[in-house]
Amino acid sequence: MSTSVAVRVDGVETILIDVPTIRPHRLSMHTMNSQTLVLVMIRCSDGTVGIGEGTTIGGLSYGEESPEGIKLTVDTYIAPAIIGMDASRVAALMTDVKRRVKGNRFAKCAVETALLDALGKRLGLPVSELLGGRQHDTLPVAWTLASGDTTRDIEEAERMLDARRHNIFKLKIGLRSVEDDVAHVAAIKRALGDRASVRVDVNQAWSEPDARRGIPALEAAGVDLIEQPLSRDNRGAQARLAGRYAVPIMADEALHGTTDAFDVASRGAADVFALKINQAGGLYDAVKMAAIGDAAGIGLYGGTMLEGGVGTAASAQVFSVLPKLAWGTELFGPLLLTEEILATPLRYGDFVLQVPTAPGIGVELDMDRVAFFRRDGYAPRIQPAGATTGV
Repeated sequence: MSTSVAVRVDGVETILIDVPTIRPHRLSMHTMNSQTLVLVMIRCSDGTVGIGEGTTIGGLSYGEESPEGIKLTVDTYIAPAIIGMDASRVAALMTDVKRRVKGNRFAKCAVETALLDALGKRLGLPVSELLGGRQHDTLPVAWTLASGDTTRDIEEAERMLDARRHNIFKLKIGLRSVEDDVAHVAAIKRALGDRASVRVDVNQAWSEPDARRGIPALEAAGVDLIEQPLSRDNRGAQARLAGRYAVPIMADEALHGTTDAFDVASRGAADVFALKINQAGGLYDAVKMAAIGDAAGIGLYGGTMLEGGVGTAASAQVFSVLPKLAWGTELFGPLLLTEEILATPLRYGDFVLQVPTAPGIGVELDMDRVAFFRRDGYAPRIQPAGATTGV
């Protein structure tokens, strides 16, 4: 690519910020008490600043990338490759990044998001319009019940229903025995009845024999969806499960990009795809994965890596362009955090998220809050025009 361009990438900054969660969030492999957000800020020669986020769960307990590793990859390998290059040719720029950097999907997603955010701001368009055109202005949003305590989870769900914030609930299971987990889920479903959809996420914790015991019991309890019951590598067994039970089986951790999406679809190893922009490796590839699933007759669900406001807004831009999103989304990440880092928070209410309509991904950072939570204690070097920081 030529370096003689009208608008070039002038600077890249990667920031780690640590934000407490409102309560412990228990998964089968980790319990979260805070979330580390990896923010990428890209300054362009026309003064535009794009923001992106590459956030994972629990350091390396969830997957192959950690927050520290994401920052290292962006700073050491991706930033030198894009500085000085054409900031408006995002697809071509990311193709070159993929040639230079293998794997590291979360790091690539953060950079791609920032580049698309800057391009959208430059053109005066939401990113959804750069990805094919918005079809939804609002997105249904599930809430995850993950305290592990049945009574506490029921009370939390009742509060969400009363506030008209969520009527879809996903339960994290897999830490306890199959029988104990099923009893926990069944009690919550009995309490909520037809007022809410109840789903479970096993986070790869079961063996195939476990699943053969657990799935029929969950189905009988009224569970609507079962997410990733087996290891992502055990696709043959998951195909057997998907073909055996009426309750849909959703692939999540099995979907690390478009090649995985095609393989899972061709094996019949899932009834539903959980789409996550970070696991996909970026917004472009998330849209491609949705097309693969849709062509195979697989339902689509907008997943989350428990991103903050930036990653959630970017995800919403992607999911808003999908004609079919039968299973809604779980873009509740910012609501799990005790503190807001956006200048204007995302809008939740009446069981949906309003998709931002401003140019780019549609949000701006509160730079004072970013500086306060930044791990290294320094004020960001790159800031949007007019931004100030009190740190």
